[in-house]
Amino acid sequence: MQTFGYLTSMLPIVEELYDKKEDQAKAMHTYTAFFNTEPQLGALIVGVTAGLEEARANDPEGVDEETINGLRAGLMGPIAGIGDSLIVGTLIPVILGIALGLSTGGSPLGAIFYIVVWNLLAYFGMRFAYFKGYELGDKAVEFLVGPKGQAIRKSISIIGGMVIGAVAATWVPINTALKLRNSSGKVYLDLQNQLNSVYPSFLTALFIIFCWWLMAKKNMSPIKVMLLLVVIALIGVLTGFFDPGLKY
Repeated sequence: MQTFGYLTSMLPIVEELYDKKEDQAKAMHTYTAFFNTEPQLGALIVGVTAGLEEARANDPEGVDEETINGLRAGLMGPIAGIGDSLIVGTLIPVILGIALGLSTGGSPLGAIFYIVVWNLLAYFGMRFAYFKGYELGDKAVEFLVGPKGQAIRKSISIIGGMVIGAVAATWVPINTALKLRNSSGKVYLDLQNQLNSVYPSFLTALFIIFCWWLMAKKNMSPIKVMLLLVVIALIGVLTGFFDPGLKY
């Protein structure tokens, strides 16, 4: 998945460190092994291996191919866990939440804000991660895989869950128009008001858990989940459970 991108990243480093084509080919063969992690924070791993490759060029007996690939394989999982929670689960929803607010009324500022801010954060963040990995070297494994790394992953996962919940509660309001009337036409049960009195945004939480269950437990793709939500919305409007006039 990301193997060829990794090869492209290491190519200028290998060409700088080795003069002979044979040595370059041998060094590049190290990075043909499978690789996949969170792409932004994953730049740290490229930095780590850049430092190791430099050490191997200076002392071939000290660092070998197995050492480099062992470090790469050992860092893929922890970096993916931290990166998915920090970048995908926390940073992107926060930036999108701000962008949605700026887009109120059809303003293009939201889209411009997201494009500019995300690309700046991605570029400088990856640059920082790369040089931090180069600085840490093999110590990165101890830091990210050990107790400190586990604590970091757990805390970021919790923060990511809180951010997703806050963004969903703010931007995914789901309400029902279901009302029961007596023979005289007077409403005696307004389901939405009843739900709000017990659990505000209950339907929003229910739908989010439902979508998570479909994707995480049933391995349904996001596109299929979105199509299913369209069908549910259509049926809900036709049956009167959802009011097409409501502003969601």
